[in-house]
Amino acid sequence: MIYSRDIRIEFNHCDPAGIVFFPRYFEMINSMTENFFRDRLHYPFERIVMEERQSVPTVHLEIDFRAPSRLGEVIRFSLRVERIGRSSFDLCHRAEGEGVTRVEAHQRLVWIDRAGKAMPWPEGLRHRLEGELSKGGAA
Repeated sequence: MIYSRDIRIEFNHCDPAGIVFFPRYFEMINSMTENFFRDRLHYPFERIVMEERQSVPTVHLEIDFRAPSRLGEVIRFSLRVERIGRSSFDLCHRAEGEGVTRVEAHQRLVWIDRAGKAMPWPEGLRHRLEGELSKGGAA
């Protein structure tokens, strides 16, 4: 199943020409991932980091910038789960505006403990991820 949010391009996202400065897309992708954990997986980052003392860092991110986005536009960001491993999973992100794909990214996250060692997904979280994949998350 696809998770989506609209993000309005604000002044703080843009370079002096009013076009999104490319590093800001990384922040928007991170925001999408964090909100996906909260809204769909019901496993917010503050629980992971502050209560459980674990982490889900991005270990791989591949991104294609296909078309510019400009100040004031509303861009629909979406993500879907592509693959689930023992301790990692892959997401596909897409940002579209006015029928044009602006950005497409592939992200891999890994569940790690305090020492930075990859660990299996907690059972409840893994079950929710599998539910996302079974609802049409696969490419």
